[in-house]
Amino acid sequence: MLMPDSAEAMTRDRTGWRRLVDNQRDDGADSGRERLGRAAYELFSREGVRSVGVDAVIARAGTAKMTLYRNFPSKDDLILDFLRRREQLWTREWLEAESQRRGATPRDQLLAIFDVFSDWFSQPDFEGCSFLTTMIEINDREHPVHQAAVAHLANIRSYIERLAAELGIRDTDSFARKWHILMKGSIMAAHEGDATAAGRARELGELLLARHGC
Repeated sequence: MLMPDSAEAMTRDRTGWRRLVDNQRDDGADSGRERLGRAAYELFSREGVRSVGVDAVIARAGTAKMTLYRNFPSKDDLILDFLRRREQLWTREWLEAESQRRGATPRDQLLAIFDVFSDWFSQPDFEGCSFLTTMIEINDREHPVHQAAVAHLANIRSYIERLAAELGIRDTDSFARKWHILMKGSIMAAHEGDATAAGRARELGELLLARHGC
């Protein structure tokens, strides 16, 4: 299992993830909409979308209530913006980028996902998967927020499918769904307090790859 070989390496990985979030504050965009989006991201990712009210977002952003409703007519619009930001920061710029950085081949990149998770799970500010928690909190399958969370989860599977295709796996959809179950299961196990959940999932991933001759 690929793990940071020093405290410095672990700090670097954590800093990389936190830097992506912190860079939201330093990107030079200081419009009311951007401040609200950043504030919602910080609050929703930590506390969930149900428990955080719009007044808390306004207070965190330091904007007027009218500014919020001019840019986000409803709380649902604010949540949808949060999920889009989460995909860009967490899925694209962190998880995918880090797995590619750590893995030289598609097989290595798939397994590296769990190495990245292992570092993530060990952090005191581990917040879990916002797509899963939002989907569970808004459990009406017809609700736009629920559907958006499901779609963002599907986009994670698309990355797995691409790597599976590069490996020559024939049924990439089935493989990606199985791999995603390992990912989601390890996240929930980490919430339970299983410090080695990512390593256990990685072992199962190796078995799945072996079954496909990879």
